[in-house]
Amino acid sequence: MSTVQISAADVNKLRQQTGAGMMDCKKALTESNGDFEAAVDYLRKKGAKVAASRQDRDSNEGVVIAKTTADGKKGVVVEVNCETDFVAKNADFIAFADAIAAKAIETNPASLEDLLAQELNGTKISDLILDQTGKIGEKIGVSKYEVIEAEKVVAYIHGNYRLGVLVGLNQDAAGVDEAGKDVAMQIAAMSPVGVDKDDVDARVIERELEIAKEQIRAEGKPEEMVEKIAAGKLNKFYKEQTLLNQEFVKDSSKDIRAFLNGVSNGLTVKSFKRVVLGA
Repeated sequence: MSTVQISAADVNKLRQQTGAGMMDCKKALTESNGDFEAAVDYLRKKGAKVAASRQDRDSNEGVVIAKTTADGKKGVVVEVNCETDFVAKNADFIAFADAIAAKAIETNPASLEDLLAQELNGTKISDLILDQTGKIGEKIGVSKYEVIEAEKVVAYIHGNYRLGVLVGLNQDAAGVDEAGKDVAMQIAAMSPVGVDKDDVDARVIERELEIAKEQIRAEGKPEEMVEKIAAGKLNKFYKEQTLLNQEFVKDSSKDIRAFLNGVSNGLTVKSFKRVVLGA
């Protein structure tokens, strides 16, 4: 047992430094004979133990953060998870997730693993996650990391950090920022499967055609009409499920392709990312 006198000021200092609870800080200082560095290590080890004990827990709550660089040429979206909605709404937790996204913007990591290896204030993000786990007492993790680079990238966060969208556009002209936000809101609401017809996975197309053919045959249509009617249903699928062919939710008289071209001649979407919390 430590013989060093642990003052309330010492406990408060460690608490301010680490964010850990008062009793945990007092115990850490006591176990470490008042050595602040050792006490921090003690708390971090405690976080690792808590994380290990939480491995089988579900962490489907959390926040989705979407950000772009100052010049709007690159955007990232990250999902940082916890176990409860209560923690997800905590300002410190949101700030932690935002700092991770900002680090991704700054360092351009090649993968999620690379992102977790980046340092925030001298500590690896993976270690900070352990710290947060120990501090909060819930399983914390980063589950998604997506990047888009384009002439203009627009970021949008929907529904109290529950959905994040990045839109990559081929121009940076007057009105593109506002148009990009409109398109991002469209993506959030309509969940397209691709930018255009060519982006739809061949397996998805095959499945849609097979479903359509079975429906047509079930209606008793002659076999020689099946292919033609199925092709028509596939075109309807493209119109409903691919971004540029979708009706613009703010003006159903035009599709997204026409809307963008009306903002600036030739303006179009090159790529997008849509990340939904827990999906």
